[in-house]
Amino acid sequence: MAELALEDGTLWYETRGDGQPLVFIHGGWMNGQAWKPQVDRFADDYQAITMDVRGHGQTGTTEPSSYSIELFADDLEALLSELELEDPILCGLSLGSMVVQEYMDRHPDRAAGAILGGAVRSMPPMDLPPMMKPLMSPLPALSTSLSMTGPQTTFRSMLYSIQATTGERWLSVNPDVRSEAMDAVGDISRSEFRKVFGALYRYEPTDLSHVETPTLVVHGEQEAPLVKQQGAKLVSEVATGEQLELSESGHLVNQDRPDAFNSASAAFLENGSAA
Repeated sequence: MAELALEDGTLWYETRGDGQPLVFIHGGWMNGQAWKPQVDRFADDYQAITMDVRGHGQTGTTEPSSYSIELFADDLEALLSELELEDPILCGLSLGSMVVQEYMDRHPDRAAGAILGGAVRSMPPMDLPPMMKPLMSPLPALSTSLSMTGPQTTFRSMLYSIQATTGERWLSVNPDVRSEAMDAVGDISRSEFRKVFGALYRYEPTDLSHVETPTLVVHGEQEAPLVKQQGAKLVSEVATGEQLELSESGHLVNQDRPDAFNSASAAFLENGSAA
């Protein structure tokens, strides 16, 4: 891996292959290794780049007392600038999809394409009046849970709550994928877990109707219905958008169905949508 010095920390990233840059941004409490099936598939034809978002993986703790999706997008911009990448294709999952959306809002025609897995626009995935969201914040309860039980048990409780609401396995239908995800969560400190959650909860999505970047949104069939609805709204806003649902998969759709996800991504890239 390589590192990029920031004013308030160090961002770790990895590159493989040559060609048009294909940049992967992982989901919350995961790390760049979550994209291994995609890197292995595309590194022969593209310059595949993974980054560990602040608080995650090799990047780990950085100085700010709080994080935001906007800050993560700043880091993405810094990495693209450092590597002198033009016309990147951006691929984000969950939290990573938020980072890509923020980037597209800032630069509506700079990315050659966007692939968004488990795409979510806000947490919770519904419209709430701005004045109500701070009042309804789960951060105090989350902080208590983290201090008493730690990141893995707190994350597992979050999963149970989502599963109880949706009636689906949600995160993943594959026990091995779920186990790897829990291992990644276990590598994150209590304070960083809280900072990442805060970034997700506070993010307010913007209208993307000015975005010209061709966009593919991919959800698993066991994704939360409200998240799928947000994906449909996203596709309807951008100038060129497609939505795809893959069977036998959950939120971590790129890992549950790697071959299908890769095939859909390759078709999207090869048919000119991201050229």
